Amino acid sequence: MAGANFIDYVKIHLTSGNGGAGSAHLHRAKYIPKGGPDGGDGGRGGHIIMRGNQQMWTLLHLKYRKHIRADNGSNGHKNNRTGKEGEDIYIDVPLGTVVKDAETLSIIGEITDDGQEIIVKRGGRGGLGNSHFKSPTNQTPRYAQPGEEGQEGWVVLELKVLADVGLVGFPNAGKSTLLSAVSAAKPEIADYPFTTLVPNLGIVAYRDYRSFVMADIPGIIEGAAEGKGLGHRFLRHIERNAVLLYLIPADADDVKEQFDILRSELEKFNPELLHKDQFLVISKADMLDERMMVEMREQLDLPVPYIFISAVSGYNLDALKDELWKRITASID
Repeated sequence: MAGANFIDYVKIHLTSGNGGAGSAHLHRAKYIPKGGPDGGDGGRGGHIIMRGNQQMWTLLHLKYRKHIRADNGSNGHKNNRTGKEGEDIYIDVPLGTVVKDAETLSIIGEITDDGQEIIVKRGGRGGLGNSHFKSPTNQTPRYAQPGEEGQEGWVVLELKVLADVGLVGFPNAGKSTLLSAVSAAKPEIADYPFTTLVPNLGIVAYRDYRSFVMADIPGIIEGAAEGKGLGHRFLRHIERNAVLLYLIPADADDVKEQFDILRSELEKFNPELLHKDQFLVISKADMLDERMMVEMREQLDLPVPYIFISAVSGYNLDALKDELWKRITASID
């Protein structure tokens, strides 16, 4: 996933089509000089529709497409012919896209399934032709309805990565290293903070040709829930993950303190996150011998289960996959 091409937030202006006007035509023929009303209805204006596309993973295609407008419906015609409907505009977006009203920030809809459609801006209804207004007391109505105007306004699209497992940790904790060790993903890895600036997804192969998706979420810092750094942009990706996998390196000054900070940031951002299944890995276990691991276990008092791993040596990676698969399938059931 190329960082420069990963766009997870766009603001665009949408305008649906106006409905066509109804016709006020009166029937005329060679031997019928004063026929009755035969005006057709106007056509509906085009909708603007968001559609889920599982082949897409970014909102990049909308970054420079700020104004999108659907066609108007055609006016009604004589002989009770309805006007043509305006063509609907379909905007394909990745799964996990949330559509919000830009002014109120209320959620219009969420795209979670391939092919799912949400009408974001409805086209205006076509006006009724004069044939609808004929009555015993008004045999030749000479009026028809105008078409309704379409809807317009700014909307915000936010992409929340869909994954089975979300990696949660501080910058430079080794999340990218773990992802590259258990999947074919090749995230940028370096020995400095904030190497990862966008989520990276990897398919983790499991036993019997099964697999699950792991997301390397950019590192959280203390204060992220208040928007410090890129906190809100990072944290929203965690909302879609079935299992939260905390990662803290074995050489951290205080594993328990780091875990408490991470958990607190999630809780402040969205308390519902703490109801998700949570698991902790203590990485860089290749730096520890068996005696040191025993001592750490005796000292650690954590509210979630944990496992020691090493992404470099491969220590306990199979055991980690087993544990994650058990938790993913339990969340589905």
